Amino acid sequence: MNRSRSWAIVTSLVLVLSADPGRTARGQAIGPGFELERSGRYADAASVYLTTVRGDPTNLPALLGLERTLFVLNRMPELLPLVQNARGRLPESAALRSLELRVYAALNQLDSLETIARRWAATAPQSEQPYREWGQALADHRMWDEARRAFLVGRRTLGGDGTLAIELAQLEQRTGNWEAAAAEWGRAVTRSPDIGPTAESQLADAPAAVHDRVARVLTAPGVSARARRLGAELLLTWGQPTAAWAAMESTLGDSETPDALRRFADLAGVLTTAEGHRARGVALARWADLVPWQQASRARAEAVRELLEAGDKVAARRVLEGLTTDSTAPAEAHAVAEAALLQVLIADGQLDVAEERLTAARTSITADDRAALRLALSQARVARGELDRAETVLGEDSSVAAVAQRGWIVLYRGNLRAALEDFRLAGPYATDRAAATERTAMMAMLQRIPQESSPELGAALLTLARGDSVAAINALRRAGGKLPEQGGRLEVLLLAGQVAAGKGGDQAQTATALFDEVVRAGGEGAAPAAAELEWARLLVRRGQNAEAIPHLEHLILTYPSSAFVPEARRVLERAKGAIPKS
Repeated sequence: MNRSRSWAIVTSLVLVLSADPGRTARGQAIGPGFELERSGRYADAASVYLTTVRGDPTNLPALLGLERTLFVLNRMPELLPLVQNARGRLPESAALRSLELRVYAALNQLDSLETIARRWAATAPQSEQPYREWGQALADHRMWDEARRAFLVGRRTLGGDGTLAIELAQLEQRTGNWEAAAAEWGRAVTRSPDIGPTAESQLADAPAAVHDRVARVLTAPGVSARARRLGAELLLTWGQPTAAWAAMESTLGDSETPDALRRFADLAGVLTTAEGHRARGVALARWADLVPWQQASRARAEAVRELLEAGDKVAARRVLEGLTTDSTAPAEAHAVAEAALLQVLIADGQLDVAEERLTAARTSITADDRAALRLALSQARVARGELDRAETVLGEDSSVAAVAQRGWIVLYRGNLRAALEDFRLAGPYATDRAAATERTAMMAMLQRIPQESSPELGAALLTLARGDSVAAINALRRAGGKLPEQGGRLEVLLLAGQVAAGKGGDQAQTATALFDEVVRAGGEGAAPAAAELEWARLLVRRGQNAEAIPHLEHLILTYPSSAFVPEARRVLERAKGAIPKS
């Protein structure tokens, strides 16, 4: 018995028992039958249910038990007279009427099914239930066209474009007609906004091939604002934030706009692309215009951060325009706006202006925001190669992030021991997991180098930090060449190879040569195994799976206890799976 059919039966039973507590005892009388049914003894269970119904013709739990068991036993004709007798005794029972419709559908007596359904509808002229049960009984037996007709008869009879829209939407999904399902879900949310999350989760499962068509149905001219918002949320789910915002923006202006914008911004928060950040930023900015200052100030600051992540400095400035000098805004809003404005200035390269505003005594920026801005400004100074000013702007800050930043600054000056001590003091954890991971990897490299200082290595790492990857590769090769083979050289060459592999193109050959040098050198450190894994990954990315396989197998056999072996096995499986069998 299919899931929807079973659920209909259980629902009927629950409704009847809850409506008439006296029936609980009658339900308990069929307990042995239910236990037999659970153990798969359907014929014995049916016998118990039949005995109960003979003594109590309107016992719904027993009749539902017969529906389940006789269906399995292919004996449904036996149930029809029992249900008809029960319904004659209790003509107002919706549960018995529903059961009768399901029995007629199971017997494929469609004319009788329609007659009974219309007769029920005549006694309840304002109710959707007769048409819902009629259509669902047919759908449970995969009679899609007949079920659709039943639902549409109900829509025409009762009036209202959204009548039975949920049932029609689910029916169209079951038949694979996703565009029709989208139209019905659009009608459903237009009628009841509470259906929105359900509609979005249902339509999100549509195959990728029909995404655009489904979105067009929901965002076409003339559809309701609620339907267009549903389309916008789906586009977000499918990774199309720009189109999603265009759809959402066209719906703004009604009383539901604040909640719709907040939900849109929350959904956009899972996207990491520039388009995703921008969509979330503009949604937050619009939402901030509609809510009290206490919420709006933080929302605008968050919007600015999102827009900066998207690289849209113009939009970020627009959000802040006039806010920092608005005398009507509360102090908290001024502080948030000032911090956001400094973010814009730093991102725009106006470091002197940002530093002046940050150090001004009049600023109302909170301590946490001030620390974050000092760090951002220091990192921007490093990117310009201004190490002294990068250190000065940190001031007396002793936070983990500031200590780690000082470690990078002294490292770029070539002071390896001091950098290692700062990194150790900062520890392996921080709010920024990526930064902590990068710092831990650098510590592992520095621990292999016996020298206390290396101006060449510091300069090479600074070149890398400033974004000049090609120059950094050559500088790292030169710096590594001055270190002992088992005293840091291999780790530095590995880093140079990783940078070259990341660049791709003409640098792929350089990466291969560097990885080859590290692998051939061998030794006790982790660098040879890491280099061989990186070499294999590079080959796989270039489609050279056959060439990658020997490297991965060599790594697994040569370094069986290496931490890189599990990943090597995964890459090996992918590489072998990509090679057709001869």
